[in-house]
Amino acid sequence: MPKNAEKGTVLQRDKESYAIVPHIPLGLITPEQLRTIADICEKYDIKTVKLTSACRIALVGFKKEDLENAWKDLGMDPGSAVGLCVRSIKACPGKRLCKYGVQDSIALGLELDKRYHGLSLPNKFKIGVSGCINQCAETSVKDLGFIGKRKGWTVVAGGNAASRPRLADTIAKDLTDEEALELTERIINFYKENGKKAERLGRMIDRIGLDEFKKAVLNE
Repeated sequence: MPKNAEKGTVLQRDKESYAIVPHIPLGLITPEQLRTIADICEKYDIKTVKLTSACRIALVGFKKEDLENAWKDLGMDPGSAVGLCVRSIKACPGKRLCKYGVQDSIALGLELDKRYHGLSLPNKFKIGVSGCINQCAETSVKDLGFIGKRKGWTVVAGGNAASRPRLADTIAKDLTDEEALELTERIINFYKENGKKAERLGRMIDRIGLDEFKKAVLNE
């Protein structure tokens, strides 16, 4: 099976069958990939194909003995659907495609995906990139979020929509793409070094204090 296949292979409720979840950066997929997915489903008699909330496609119902060959036939990298790591990044169409977009959420999202998808961290880590203030990527309930505004990116951190919901805190405003990426690197490194196991970023911020967190990641 491909590297990190365990992050894209999910045991189902019956404890016998599996779902496999290929990596589809930002939900952007080609017609050729769609045809391959359809062929795999027919070959392995997969009856359920789920479009997930993170813009992935889950193929549900594989037998354990078919997993290795199915991944080989699919020819796609695994998506990080499980585990303590950076999950698939969610991004809206942004200014490339949407009339409301003021920043290029696709370009920033693809760069974030290239740098961080699957990176191991103290807990799961979700990133959202929205090209305008409408936040179609649900940015304020992501561990790390980017909101496109006329003057640049507003970066927010610490959100989640889990069992204890928390809205993200604003960390910086009016950043260029490069500045946003530099801040991302500092935030992720600080979380990796200071977060406790199974502690979401927002809980870490609450524990150490927002002012201390901002001071650390903004190099103040």
